[in-house]
Amino acid sequence: MRIDPHTHSVCSDGTDSPAELMARAAGSGIDVVGLTDHDTMAGWDEAASAVPVTGVTLLRGTEISCAADGITLHLLSYLHRGDDQALSEAFAHARTSRDTRAQRMVERLSEDYPITWEDVIVQSSGAHTIGRPHIADALVAAGSFPDRDAAFAGPLATGSPYYVIHWALDPVEACRLVRAAGGVPVAAHPRASSRQRRLVPDAVLAEMAEAGLAALEMNHRDQTPEQREQVRVLARRLGLGLSGASDYHGAGKPNRLGENLMPPELLERIVDEGVLDLVTP
Repeated sequence: MRIDPHTHSVCSDGTDSPAELMARAAGSGIDVVGLTDHDTMAGWDEAASAVPVTGVTLLRGTEISCAADGITLHLLSYLHRGDDQALSEAFAHARTSRDTRAQRMVERLSEDYPITWEDVIVQSSGAHTIGRPHIADALVAAGSFPDRDAAFAGPLATGSPYYVIHWALDPVEACRLVRAAGGVPVAAHPRASSRQRRLVPDAVLAEMAEAGLAALEMNHRDQTPEQREQVRVLARRLGLGLSGASDYHGAGKPNRLGENLMPPELLERIVDEGVLDLVTP
């Protein structure tokens, strides 16, 4: 069974609609795909409606924006209740903060680059969450950079003078909220130092484990072999499972569907512990 549990659609910062994502998963030989848009569940229904057509099983999820002492960490939540009030309120707060942050960054960038907020809106394609990838797309469309990666390595980097922080949940509290909503939390790419200068300390991940964290994402293209081994050792020490995923975003990034996969035994655990079921053909 080929399980790619971490992907994005146009509902956050991907370029495929949820239905297109499901079709691409089928074309890539994926058996189960996790739709995990940033701080939103807006794509779940469309993706679910594509299950009978594509024959691909849907694992419903969300990638939650978190931060510990100013250090960013993303938390994947699987099979949580879509109507949970506390979690929904946290998602709404994060989306609002992201939008405000994005506007402030564009204001700064517009002094040196030929982009406007309207350009970013055009690139967002009606996304429920507007973030740096949409700003990157606007910079690419303006001819300032060849692709998203180049924009992220330049003015959109966390150490850039154009960068603005945004509100995010504490990751330990996020784990508690996910479990209270009947979901199963997994830490996304926890050692991807290429994304940011500082990484969440092991002590924070240990607190997350006590709060219900189920696994760490080990096999991810943004983690080197050495970093993957660090994740493996940490997971063993904390008694956590190990995952892997493509983190597919469509045309916006080079990530390919199915390039890294979740072990079937971890999916079985998630299904056992989550309040929702998989959406099957």
